[in-house]
Amino acid sequence: MGFFTELLLLPLAPVRGVAWVGEKIADQVDHQMNDPGVIRAQIDELDAAFDRGEISEDERDEQQTVLLQRLVGGGGT
Repeated sequence: MGFFTELLLLPLAPVRGVAWVGEKIADQVDHQMNDPGVIRAQIDELDAAFDRGEISEDERDEQQTVLLQRLVGGGGT
């Protein structure tokens, strides 16, 4: 039964492959958006950019607020 099922579903293999890739991309995006270590590194990078004079204090504070909301589970929106 498994062989025939796979044979019948063979034309859908490219669609299933694209769906699999989409799921992997979504998993990676979720990890990047919600991993506490990644968010803390982004906050550290904001502080470093501020110290180098690349962004203003207001920009840093605004972006840190978004990151902190993500860190505590607010989603930033």
